[in-house]
Amino acid sequence: MDASPLILTLDDKEIAITHPDKLYWPDLQLTKLDMIKYYQSMTTVALPYFKDRPVTLRMFPRGIKDFSFYRRELPDNAPDWMRFVDYTTVTNSHRIKLPLIDDMAGLIWLANLGAIEFHLWGSKANDLMHPDWLVVDFDPGDQAGFEQVLEAALKVRDYLQQRDLSGVVKTSGGKGLHIYVPLRVADSNNKKANKQAASFEQVRTWLKNAIAELAGRYPQLISLPKKGTHKGQTISIDYTQNSIGRNTAAPYSLRARQGAPVSMPLEWSEIEQGAIRPEDFNLLSAPMRVTKKGDVFSPLLKGKRYLL
Repeated sequence: MDASPLILTLDDKEIAITHPDKLYWPDLQLTKLDMIKYYQSMTTVALPYFKDRPVTLRMFPRGIKDFSFYRRELPDNAPDWMRFVDYTTVTNSHRIKLPLIDDMAGLIWLANLGAIEFHLWGSKANDLMHPDWLVVDFDPGDQAGFEQVLEAALKVRDYLQQRDLSGVVKTSGGKGLHIYVPLRVADSNNKKANKQAASFEQVRTWLKNAIAELAGRYPQLISLPKKGTHKGQTISIDYTQNSIGRNTAAPYSLRARQGAPVSMPLEWSEIEQGAIRPEDFNLLSAPMRVTKKGDVFSPLLKGKRYLL
């Protein structure tokens, strides 16, 4: 039987954790409370990426073996202290409130509703139309190994460096990797007429062209995405994540998969050495890694450059 609600005081706010003993990851016997404790332990490194950025929630109210759904609108019963930004959807012109997570209390309040995964927009609340990071999403074919994913990531890193762009890398929490490139959105002190913030469409076009160039150089390794399930030995690199309203698993977010994996930031030296695997990072191991290495993703928050 589930235990009584657990009351946590976080950021001077009381958060009730309902059904804390509910089993979320049966394979590891990890509960909802284990998830809550994980997110509490990771807020110092995770929250800077949430700052002023809309979040989409992947909800599993009964654990990973039961039904799930994506939620991008602030729940009606959200506390008054939780911020949001108004957004009019492109598809049906419906106006919704996109949640913004400011602190541990906001993160844990949403996690208590069954939000296992937190996915972040590529733009911030004050300028939803212009991304402040570019996302490169690596999707291995059904016959490709993770060694090929690592090799493809290094090719992309080198391509970026040749263009005076830097990227940080993390596991997706699944079979792939994500590279993020920090982008400058606005600079009131910069008067150069040829420097401007890139729109989502411009970022997509730039990345699509880059992937096409790399696929031409390394056709046995890299390919542009195609409709349907990606088959074969190549690594498909998806550029469409760079779209208004699209979102990608947040750094340090748990994933609702067997083994309780984490979307874990990596050092480029780990990619070069080639020994790491996605299953190395989960709810149990991630906090220890962060204690040892700190936040290796933090270069994303600085050194922003214009793409165009």
